[in-house]
Amino acid sequence: MSQRTFSWKALLVTVALTLPALAVAADPAMTKDGMLVDHKGMALYTFAKDADGKSMCNDKCATNWPPLKAESTDKPMGKWTVITRDDNTSQWAYDGKPLYTFIADKKGGVATGDGKMDGAWKVAKP
Repeated sequence: MSQRTFSWKALLVTVALTLPALAVAADPAMTKDGMLVDHKGMALYTFAKDADGKSMCNDKCATNWPPLKAESTDKPMGKWTVITRDDNTSQWAYDGKPLYTFIADKKGGVATGDGKMDGAWKVAKP
């Protein structure tokens, strides 16, 4: 009986350790209505001034266009990469383009930032 109890404990520990790893494997965003959105359904944007996987949106810009935050432990997968920002935080990028939300978007499915700054801000598309 103690052998059987041990097996169940080992199984439960294995499951408990595996579940967080499965959660990390999920994409950092999803597609809705032809655009990329975060897990809250908020539109994601790219910035034309960004280049080579480097964010040029810092300070006040990042207040208005919050970066799609990544954890330092997140790993690239497929077209998804993690970049390091000037403030040493991590940000998700899709196909080499850093991703942002827009402070003026108050609900999911709204993309009021598309075309801002003479077209520098664009809705991100898969």
